[in-house]
Amino acid sequence: MAKASVVSDQKPGLRAWEDSVGLPFSDLVSRLREILGVRLVAYIGGVKSTRPVSEWAAGQAKPGEIERERLQHAFHAAALLRERYDAATVQSWFKGMNPSLDDASPAQLLATGDPLAVASDVLAAAKSFAYIG
Repeated sequence: MAKASVVSDQKPGLRAWEDSVGLPFSDLVSRLREILGVRLVAYIGGVKSTRPVSEWAAGQAKPGEIERERLQHAFHAAALLRERYDAATVQSWFKGMNPSLDDASPAQLLATGDPLAVASDVLAAAKSFAYIG
């Protein structure tokens, strides 16, 4: 696992949260796509092809409200993890079975669960991995 050395005087993860709620949605999707890859973003966003992801990133379309929430929570977790790890590690974390989540993958929980119900668990698992290891 390659760690990135980031020096910041702000609370860890604060930038990830600020960006998850403050970025224009097209920018959020573009950044999430850079971190997770287009296929994983499509899966979390509930679409079968990658075309809608490209349309969201270009600002040509928007997903439904639930899918939008899923992507915002995914971005929050991904950006938080990206503060410490490279994109490949973050992708693996999203895809892998996670003992903190009863061996479910974070991507699966976000893609299939109620966003409000699973987001806090996914974010807690992300923080645990990022700051404790």
